[in-house]
Amino acid sequence: MKRAGECKGGDQTLRVGLFGGSFNPIHMGHLRAAEEVREAQGLDRILFIPAALPPHKRGHQLATPQQRLEMVRLAVAGNPFFRASDIELRRGGRSYSIDTLRELRQRFPRWQLYFILGTDAFSEIHTWKEFESLFELAHFVVVSRPGTPVVPLPRLLPVVTRRAFWYAANGLELIHRSGHRVIFQPVTGFDVSATAIRRKLQHGHSIRYLVPASVGRYIDRHQIYRRRSGAS
Repeated sequence: MKRAGECKGGDQTLRVGLFGGSFNPIHMGHLRAAEEVREAQGLDRILFIPAALPPHKRGHQLATPQQRLEMVRLAVAGNPFFRASDIELRRGGRSYSIDTLRELRQRFPRWQLYFILGTDAFSEIHTWKEFESLFELAHFVVVSRPGTPVVPLPRLLPVVTRRAFWYAANGLELIHRSGHRVIFQPVTGFDVSATAIRRKLQHGHSIRYLVPASVGRYIDRHQIYRRRSGAS
């Protein structure tokens, strides 16, 4: 059975970005950040990986996993470097990055993996499952969001993990004892968030130009995130 986004090129040496999240919904900020990371790091492919059940976003208003995957598919259609992956949806349950990285490492040992995340998520990485093992499996690209203060990379690392890193010669990256790098990459500012988009939809406001047109049509057609009749 062909698995979405992953199989083609599985036996090749590729530089593959992994962009995970709830994508609730995916928006232009996600896409632009991914494009800039792809270009800067020379990636052959970026997999967008919707979480089945995000462990750090309990209680948030989520579209169904299949709806979020379909929105990602629509958003990346037409970009030959972007793919939607259902790896976490197929696994089900809470989606932990360590499980995803281990599965991809086992299935595609020739891939060089680049895990893409924001500074806010990276600053909380000590709360992730088996977080110290994550750096053994992939490079990390930490992208800064609009208005994010510039913080030296070591200060974003848990104290117990800092001893496993040293500065690269350029002073802009950290190198893990495994050889994997932590790269800080500013990206073009898009002051947009999925939370703000959902709020606009709940109040009947336009989200045009915040999400790809195909995603906007899908949300409208399926009435996702709309305030239910009688809701407070």
